[in-house]
Amino acid sequence: MENRIAKFLFEVGMLKKTPRTGYQFLGSGGESVADHSFRTAVIGYTLASLQPDADCKKVALMCLFHDFPEARTGDHNYVNKRYVQVDEDGAMHDMLSNLEFGDEIAALIHEFNAGDSLEAQLSRDADQLDLILELKEQLDLGNLNAKEWLAFAKKRLLTKGAKEIAEKILAAHSSDWWFDKKTDWWVNGPGNQNQGK
Repeated sequence: MENRIAKFLFEVGMLKKTPRTGYQFLGSGGESVADHSFRTAVIGYTLASLQPDADCKKVALMCLFHDFPEARTGDHNYVNKRYVQVDEDGAMHDMLSNLEFGDEIAALIHEFNAGDSLEAQLSRDADQLDLILELKEQLDLGNLNAKEWLAFAKKRLLTKGAKEIAEKILAAHSSDWWFDKKTDWWVNGPGNQNQGK
């Protein structure tokens, strides 16, 4: 069993090397599936925390696991999906078989894909909000194509909380969290300690 776990963990590591393919059409930006899954899990936890009847842990795990099959199938963007049939169930079966916890991961991925439960809807919204954050950053960096993509991503949102967060994302600049233009820090630095040197 220990060897099986090691193989599974090596396979999950492939997600760090698996690029999200939509950026080739956007013309800028880029991230791995693992990059995407990490922030999606944080977004999912945030959304679920704002929803008193949601299971935060389940949402975070669903977000973290939802793209596991892509370690075997690769990421397929909206253009690819017009032409490529992906055997996600087969990939999941082969990836998770003979793991004590494999059924739990598979159940979470199936629930995410079905989209029926509150937790699945929040997870799917987290998936889209991560894309919206990426697109907003690309827009702020000058890629005008991102503006059109943002309109479609917003339409995919399901929950009121996610729609409200999307509006806040679009109203902010992606560098606002660190670049406070109302301070003289960028001119004088910390405590003017470099004056006269």
